[in-house]
This record gives sequence, C-alpha cells and structure tokens, in this order.
Amino acid sequence: MDKRFLAILTAIILIFVGIFIFNKNSNDQKTDSGSTTSSVQATNHVKGDNAKNVTLTVWGDYECAACFGWEPVIKQVFEANSANMQLQFRNLPLVGVHKNAFAAARAAEAADLQNKFWEMHDLLYESGNWNSWTTTTAPRSLFESYAQSLSLDMTKFKSDYQSKYVNDLINADLTEYEKTKQQSSTPTFFLNGQFVELSKLTDETNRPTVAKFQALLDAEFAKSQ
Repeated sequence: MDKRFLAILTAIILIFVGIFIFNKNSNDQKTDSGSTTSSVQATNHVKGDNAKNVTLTVWGDYECAACFGWEPVIKQVFEANSANMQLQFRNLPLVGVHKNAFAAARAAEAADLQNKFWEMHDLLYESGNWNSWTTTTAPRSLFESYAQSLSLDMTKFKSDYQSKYVNDLINADLTEYEKTKQQSSTPTFFLNGQFVELSKLTDETNRPTVAKFQALLDAEFAKSQ
C-alpha cells in the first residue's frame, strides 16, 4: 500500500479521534441553547422553616470566585436565621468566563433528582473540591466522585447529568434571570423578590459581612410582625 496513502489515512483517523475526545470533554460546557423552547420551569431549591415568610434568593455560578467567597457568609447567616427565613439558590452560570460552570450546575441538578441538591451544592463549594474541579479541563470524574460520596445511584446520576432535562432546568433559570433585567453577574441577591445592592451587604473593603446581612434580614422580619 502506498506510504503517502497510509499517512493520509492515519491523519484522518487521528482527526476523528481528536474530534471525539474534544466532543466528549466539551460536552460538559454545552448549554444546549436550543432548549429555550422547553416547557421546563425554573428551579425551586429552597430550605428553611420560613416562619417570617422571608426568602433570600441567591443567583450563583459555582465556578465564580466571588460566589465561593460569599458562600461561608451566606451559610452562617442562613444557619442563624433558618427558623424565620428560607434560602433559595438558582443557577446563573457565566459560561463566557467560567468553562466548568454549566457542568457544575448539571452535577447539582442531577443530584437534586435524587433529593441531594444542597448536599452537592455544598460539596461543589467546599474549598478543596472547588480548587480541584474549577481548574481541570475534565471535571466530570470529580463530580461523579462527589456523587459517590453522597451514595447516589451512579447510573441514574450519570444519565441525568447528561440529560436534556437537566440542561433545560439550568436554561430555564437563565431565562428567569433575564426577566429581572439585572446585569448578569454573580452572586446576585433578591430579598422577597427585591434586588439587593451588594454594597448593602459589604464593608468598606467590599467584603461580605454577616452583620449587614443580618440587619437587612431583621428589617424584613419586622415587616411580618
């Protein structure tokens, strides 16, 4: 067989192998924009007893460094006020700047289909985990290890992670956020449906503070008395 022909054939095979590998890895970053016509509703991940009918909604991007920095404060504020409020998380992956953000949202939504949303949410923001999956080009194996640690049905998790339904859930959140007319940045907060300027929650160095969060919540709690 002609050596030139063999070289061309080998090159073609390598190209197709490369395309396959690229498609497999890049699948984690797909947003499936065609799903905008889906009838799937936006997510509703909430926790808290909510005696005062106060809902703090966090629009977040798991890969966002700012969200990662805010998470400990949000957690502390919620734990101190969980009897009187509920915390809601909705997806706002900024895929233009965060290559693994949509994939992480998929992992959380897939876990939710086995009633483990908040557990996966917390694992994604756990410091050691966050530093690992945000810096890899193939985060899926890490997400699967987190799912295993939560004792999820792995066959179902893997299927749900790649499903159009999970894609549609995340895109439904993105569509819902567009209705707020706010700039796409994370984290973004709403308190009982009202947009909250980050300056109301930060100190003079622009760091989030529990005290300012608490003052904002106390003012809202007072309205229900």
